[in-house]
This record gives sequence, C-alpha cells and structure tokens, in this order.
Amino acid sequence: MDNAGIEKPLKVPETPPIDDIPVALRDNPVVESQNRLKPAWLIGGLLGLGGLAFIFGMLLGAPAPNSKVISSEQTQPRPTQSSPSATETQPPVRTLLGHFAYEEAPKSDLEPISSDSRLRLRKVAAKKFQEMVGAARQSGVILVPISAFRSLKEQQHLFFDIKAERGQDAKTRAEVSAPPGYSEHHTGYALDIGDGKVPATDVNPNFEHTAAFKWLQANATHFSFEMSFPRNNTQGVSYEPWHWRYVGDQQSLETFYQAKKLGVPSPESPVRSP
Repeated sequence: MDNAGIEKPLKVPETPPIDDIPVALRDNPVVESQNRLKPAWLIGGLLGLGGLAFIFGMLLGAPAPNSKVISSEQTQPRPTQSSPSATETQPPVRTLLGHFAYEEAPKSDLEPISSDSRLRLRKVAAKKFQEMVGAARQSGVILVPISAFRSLKEQQHLFFDIKAERGQDAKTRAEVSAPPGYSEHHTGYALDIGDGKVPATDVNPNFEHTAAFKWLQANATHFSFEMSFPRNNTQGVSYEPWHWRYVGDQQSLETFYQAKKLGVPSPESPVRSP
C-alpha cells in the first residue's frame, strides 16, 4: 500500500524543565511555609536549650534543703554595744560628812511605840518592834526605845543648834549626829534601843555588855531588825550597838540597801548616825 498519501503527525519537541523542582511541588504552599519556618525553629531550639541550661545550673547551685544560707549582712561584723557604766545607770551619790541621804517618812504612816506616844515608827516597823519587846520580856529582858522617827526640823536642832551651843565644827558634830536629811531616823524604820535595867548604857558603846544587846544579837533578825553600824562596817560609821533598823518589807529594804549601792562614803574620821 502506498503510504505517500498519508500525512504523518507532527512531532512536538519537549519543553526543557525550568528547574529541578517539579511544578506540582513548586506550587505547593505547605512546602513553602515549611521552608520559611526553618529559621524560626532554629532560633526557638537555641533559646530552649539555653533555658534548660539555666534551669539546670540553678538546680546545681541551689543550697540543700537543710543548709543555712549566710547573707553578706550576716558575715559582716556587728558593732559591739558597750553596756552602760554604773555612773550612767545610777543617780548621783548623795552623802554628806559620811552620811547617806534619806527622805522623811510621811506622818500618816507613823505609829507610837512609847507610852507617851512621843516616839513613833512606821506602822509595819512599830508592830514588829512591839512584838520584839514582848518576846524579850518573856526572857526577862526589857527593851526600851530611846529615839525613833525624827523630822528634818528636829534633826536641824540636834545638828546645828547643839553644834553652835557646844562650839563644835561641822565635822566634829557629824561624829555624833547626822546632818538634817542624812539620818536613818528620817525613814521611820530606825530607832535607838536601851536596856531598861541599865539606863547608864543608853547611846553608849557599853550597851554591848547588857542583856538587852545580847538578846538582840540572838533574836532581832526573827523580827526583821538589824544593827545599822556594826564594827568595821563598810560605810565607815563608828560602832553603834544601840542603833537598829527594820528591813522586813520591800520598801524598808530598798530604803537602806539602795543607798548603800550608790557608793560608800569615805569620811576622814569615824562618824555616828544617832
């Protein structure tokens, strides 16, 4: 058969590809977004690793549960605070010619201890003194009050008027009588005691040889009385076996022992506080 009359189909040349990525893939939006997210993944990964490293470091550096964290403030030396000295915490010492200062007892708190009501003590001291007198009588000893509470006015007379009358200087007079404001008798807790059977020993060192003094030495503390000025007392006052004081409650104890705590006077010569 003659094929001369049959037309042969035209051969279309193939179009060369634009690039190596197929068209279907080049036009896919998912692939394009994945390509755009690659840098973000890289940055996020680096930040994540950095965060993990920071947390891991914190865990390694954290103190143990029972350990004590010492701050820089604790390691700094603290300034030392010196305690106040005695002169800063105590009032000024008030002494005069070897005698301590005492306040005058209120008249309303005084009670008679003598039959004529002339001699008085504070109520609590008066009661104990009367009990002591009664106990001494049961032993055949007679305790007699010679002097008790004295006002500032009475002490002024005893010190200044008698000093002038006898021509004594202040120092000499202070050896036998305290200046006003500096006598234990102002307190209403102190008194001079004598032996009713031996009045010649009143306000005299020889009182120590009487039965009254010996009884007081053995029994006075049971009634809260004590001798104010024994031999070689720290106050430097001369020996007065007849002078006793009541220290049986808080106020009386503080009255005498707070005064002693203030300081010990250093008289140039022994003094008395009658």
